[in-house]
Amino acid sequence: MLFVLINYLFYGYSLAIVIYVFMSWFPGAYQSTLGRWLRQICEPYLQLFNFIPPIMGLSFAPWVALIALRFIHIGLLFVLGMLLRIVM
Repeated sequence: MLFVLINYLFYGYSLAIVIYVFMSWFPGAYQSTLGRWLRQICEPYLQLFNFIPPIMGLSFAPWVALIALRFIHIGLLFVLGMLLRIVM
């Protein structure tokens, strides 16, 4: 049950980041209620990757952030699996 909840949380957050990034294609999307909410949720994490310079005007920071999030997800599941084996 815990693993399923963690999977849903990580996939949901990844989806929120993807939607937030795609909102940049639409003028005024960040000023909508959804845009403001996603900014509060996604921007603190995405700010960690602002050190990556844009290449030809295209920022790869969100992609690196998603890859890092996936590694964190896999690592957390691995550690929890190991702890569960130790306890049982």
